[in-house]
Amino acid sequence: MAGHSKWANIQHRKGRQDAVRAKLFSKFSKEITVAAKMGDPDPDKNPRLRLAVKEAKSASMPKDNIERAIKKATGGDGDDYEEIRYEGYGPSGVAVIVEAMTDNRNRTASNVRSTFSKNGGNLGETGSVGFMFDRKGEVIYPASVGDADTVMMAAIEAGAEDVDSSEDGHVIWCADTDLNDVATALEAALGESESTKLVWKPQTTTELDLEGMQKLMKLIDALEDDDDVQRVTTNFEASDEVMAQL
Repeated sequence: MAGHSKWANIQHRKGRQDAVRAKLFSKFSKEITVAAKMGDPDPDKNPRLRLAVKEAKSASMPKDNIERAIKKATGGDGDDYEEIRYEGYGPSGVAVIVEAMTDNRNRTASNVRSTFSKNGGNLGETGSVGFMFDRKGEVIYPASVGDADTVMMAAIEAGAEDVDSSEDGHVIWCADTDLNDVATALEAALGESESTKLVWKPQTTTELDLEGMQKLMKLIDALEDDDDVQRVTTNFEASDEVMAQL
């Protein structure tokens, strides 16, 4: 999915900025703490925690920060966060899914609704755009790990569903419930992945021109700036020329 992989590239570029990086680490800490609270504090015995730690490490989050987030859960500290999903439409009718963790549902709902309204979007009911996406496991490897056939064979043996290979790397897809097992098998065959996480994979995409992309990025940036928002997913697609001008 071109739009999907390009969005990953946008996140990667933004991730190099220190301010964004600090906010990203804060979001990872929250996910790790919640995962550790809900299950075993040992990542080897808690698939959700293992994936959260893996994603944090792939973004170069320091080991001390990760351990501190786990200790926060085992020590009984930290707020009780509730996981909420918001759905709506951005500029040009692009579908948007916002995943949040909050200790104040009313505050978060109000902020997300306001952000959509101020940036040319409309917040809908839960399920209003979710049907356009599939919940999938996504494992990303660099192109250097092997050619398309090598990765495809490893993915099939690991129980994955599909592979998108390009000069940028390999994106391996699997059922959401299989992510932990597939990622473990791939690691044994191909080594450490660049990223392993649960995602919303768009079934269809909306093509945007430069103006449309600029408006959408304004909405996404505003949403991601909210401390309660963990992840924003959209179904945009844009040409390489448009992406290069952002």
